[in-house]
Amino acid sequence: MLAVIEPQRKPGAGAKAVLALPKGIVDAGEAPEQTAIREVQEETGLRATPITKLSDIKYVYVRSWGDKERVFKIVSFYLLRYESGEIGQIAPEMQVEVKRALWVLLKEAARKLSYRGEKDMVRRAQEYLQSHPEV
Repeated sequence: MLAVIEPQRKPGAGAKAVLALPKGIVDAGEAPEQTAIREVQEETGLRATPITKLSDIKYVYVRSWGDKERVFKIVSFYLLRYESGEIGQIAPEMQVEVKRALWVLLKEAARKLSYRGEKDMVRRAQEYLQSHPEV
């Protein structure tokens, strides 16, 4: 099973739900692995421990607000092991970012996720798990 989120979207942003992996900004003094653990807890309600880093995704987007500046972004993804918590138990302050969190079957996740780079991360996780049955 894989924990995914449906981000909150602006009204009129389209009818189709977007499913994505939890992610966020690295806080000052925080390592990317710590960010991954924190963001998963904040956005899904789950506590998890790291297994391995999967890879980075690099992309550019244009801000849709303010200065319309082009932003270069690097997102690091980690394979985490569920430890505790209940999916969807999201703090009220996070509900402005996350509409809901849900489990999807790992074998269906690449088909259900909305973003190509995240679909690739699912494939990497599957490959890792197949080559490391002890996990």
